Amino acid sequence: MASSGLWALDYEVYGDVQGVFFRKYTEDQGKKLGVVGWVKNTPRGTVTGQVQGPKEKIEIMKNWLRNVGSPMSRIDRAVFSNEREISTLEFLNFTTKY
Repeated sequence: MASSGLWALDYEVYGDVQGVFFRKYTEDQGKKLGVVGWVKNTPRGTVTGQVQGPKEKIEIMKNWLRNVGSPMSRIDRAVFSNEREISTLEFLNFTTKY
């Protein structure tokens, strides 16, 4: 079976990431990279979500979530889980969930 080259992963970002436009910047970054998925705040004060797309773009997004974020955010750590190859994208675009 040929590889589709599409990957998905879940993420959770810890630090000062709520109330600092982290979700908006994450959505903008996802759209800029051409990946799909979602982002939302959690009751724990973290930001969580899923990203799907070509492996190389997923790696760029992981680096962005781990090291960049929004200008006013402070990222303590980013945890990535459930990384897996997928056959087709499950989302049409990158959105913020409420």
